[in-house]
Amino acid sequence: MSTKRANSLEEVIDIVKDGDTLIVGGFGLCGIPEKAILALAEKGVKDLTIVSNNCGVDDWGLGLLLENRQIKKILASYVGENKLFEKQFLNGELEVELVPQGTLAERIRAGGAGIPGFYTPTGVGTNVAEGKETKEFDGKLYVLEKAIKGDVSFVKAWKGDQYGNLIYRKTARNFNPLAAAAGKITIAEVEELVRDSALDPDYIHTPSIYVQHIVEEDAYVKRIEKRTLREKQLN
Repeated sequence: MSTKRANSLEEVIDIVKDGDTLIVGGFGLCGIPEKAILALAEKGVKDLTIVSNNCGVDDWGLGLLLENRQIKKILASYVGENKLFEKQFLNGELEVELVPQGTLAERIRAGGAGIPGFYTPTGVGTNVAEGKETKEFDGKLYVLEKAIKGDVSFVKAWKGDQYGNLIYRKTARNFNPLAAAAGKITIAEVEELVRDSALDPDYIHTPSIYVQHIVEEDAYVKRIEKRTLREKQLN
């Protein structure tokens, strides 16, 4: 197997072009590919369609691309942490498709699995189902949802090897394996790039076939969206 290691994100970020559909792993700010997002913000590509669970916060994560006016459309399930998102949407600067969270995950998974669409009961009788085909199974109505594929996917993993095999850490796994599989080209950033054969095959979450480029990064910020503190309780 040939190595997929790149020395820096700058070497591979030019893969993303104006107008591309970009699938981005992460949940809130947990497990987001923050270094790839920063590199993309510096590059300045525009008219992007972003597929992600949410759009970061005003000054971090995908919120940085919003600030640069690089996003044309976003498909997400939750957008409540970003005032800039709200402003751009209300001003008609941003096209938004809200997708139920489980449906979004399955649409991305289906894209990676080569499944063009699936039926789900989620959203039947609501705005989510408007303009979509519905079908009855066993007396229950379902709506047809189409798979999502990306021109490029960004994912963040805990460990990886030079061939592109990835291991995620705890809840930071979230949408990352789905995103990795659904991109035509997947760029993975990892906290630790290990030597050959150092990863136990039984513990690999994303196999190398889904990854085209892997980059080792450090000094991660790993911000928390909402930090809540309480005074120490005395006995």
